[in-house]
Amino acid sequence: MSQDMIKGEWQQLKGKVRQWWGDLSEDDVARIDGSIDKLVGALRERYGYEKDRALAEVNRRIEEFRNKSHKEHVDR
Repeated sequence: MSQDMIKGEWQQLKGKVRQWWGDLSEDDVARIDGSIDKLVGALRERYGYEKDRALAEVNRRIEEFRNKSHKEHVDR
């Protein structure tokens, strides 16, 4: 997944990130600032995920978010 793709959606994703991973603090989310690498690092730190697992989890959640957002947009 492109770093630029998540940066452009970060404002919408911030709240979802806190829902998905409640152990991340507001400071964590502010530091992440749309960076996939920083999000993966924060998940590894807070949840003890291996890098591959954290990256897979991030990709899965973002894909679900995009699919849901796209479906809601089409249904309007």
